[in-house]
Amino acid sequence: MSEQISVDQVIDKLPSRFCPDQAKDLNCTFQFIIDDENAFYIAIQDQQCQVVRQHHADPDITLYVGSEAFIRVVTGEQDGMSAFLKGQLRAEGNIMLATRLGKLFSRQRQR
Repeated sequence: MSEQISVDQVIDKLPSRFCPDQAKDLNCTFQFIIDDENAFYIAIQDQQCQVVRQHHADPDITLYVGSEAFIRVVTGEQDGMSAFLKGQLRAEGNIMLATRLGKLFSRQRQR
């Protein structure tokens, strides 16, 4: 990775990388807990994406991940399934939603 990217930069860029055409049938909330302290959630409803930096009262799925693994997965250096199998990522709730995350967000700016 040539330039270092922070968790905050990734979170800030999420709305601009959202692919609404991949969320046609999806209404859910993804909660992320990074390094057991940094919490944010992504609410997807009506092909809209909202990112909020706090805990959600009732998310559909909660993903626990370290900041380094989070950045590797987001930048494509590591596959999410690989992080899960290595114990770097833990999921609770509707874990099938995790398989959709890669298609919901692009590495390129969408809007």
